[in-house]
Amino acid sequence: MIKIAIAGYGNLGRGVECAIKQNADTELYGVFTRRNPESVKTVAENTAVYSIDEIEKHKDNIDVLIICGGSATDLPIQTPKLAASFNVIDSFDTHAKVPEHFEKVNTAAKAAGKVAIISVGWDPGMFSLNRMYADAILPDGQDYTFWGKGVSQGHSDAIRRIDGVLDARQYTVPVESALAAVREGSNPELTTRQKHTRECFVVAEEGADLARIENEIKTMPNYFADYDTTVHFISEEELKRNHNGIPHGGFVIRCGKTGADGENKHVIEYSLKLDSNPEFTASVLVAYARAACRLNSEGVSGCKTVFDIAPAYLSAKSAEELRAHML
Repeated sequence: MIKIAIAGYGNLGRGVECAIKQNADTELYGVFTRRNPESVKTVAENTAVYSIDEIEKHKDNIDVLIICGGSATDLPIQTPKLAASFNVIDSFDTHAKVPEHFEKVNTAAKAAGKVAIISVGWDPGMFSLNRMYADAILPDGQDYTFWGKGVSQGHSDAIRRIDGVLDARQYTVPVESALAAVREGSNPELTTRQKHTRECFVVAEEGADLARIENEIKTMPNYFADYDTTVHFISEEELKRNHNGIPHGGFVIRCGKTGADGENKHVIEYSLKLDSNPEFTASVLVAYARAACRLNSEGVSGCKTVFDIAPAYLSAKSAEELRAHML
């Protein structure tokens, strides 16, 4: 049995707890939290909860630690620190900072003789793999990634920071005409605005200036300014009734050509439709936790990404079973 511990217990941590139960070769050692352990209510009543301050005392009992913090401020600090004592997995998703994060984690993991796998999830993660496979197979081509329809937690948080906003959900929505053009294999040149729209459902404080809030949302740089954005003001009851889930998904598509003169077109498409973004991400994390444990048992150390892990290391099935039933 692979003993897995969870560092951080929000939506993603809860998802990891559930995913571990679905894998017969894994068991949950416990949850480590910055909060008062007695205040944390886990999915299973018998799950052990400890203070993160005492995690070093447990390192000999844990095979892999799944770190469930946020990419903005938590993971850049937590992952290198914890990789100095544990095999670790994280879901670091700030694409532009992956190389920097990799170097810091790699230094710590190498020195400790541990395996760290970073940026595990669906994007980065499963979408990254599919972009890489498609690029290798169709080098004369172009990649397209569409996200949604789904809740963007980061964009929703950005709206909630606006003065006068009580709560909000933001959906990223692919533009159907752009998606159709890509699927036809025509390799269109698409701007950011042409690929996605953003739809916001906002609960405002009583008496708040709705026009100001809407303008602040639509002109927010790095979040909404480059997109066609629609803002709906709704009641708190409607938000809880109709927007309490965290669905997401999307498409990775590559259009390529083969033949002496590029006369034959090909379209590769991978898609996800997720009822729960954090629960699906958690399931990917647990599969890669299995891989980290196996690699470390073989003497491997250092930081890895999804590109470095052979598919068989993710599966609970033996090599013989995979050859017999999945090849």
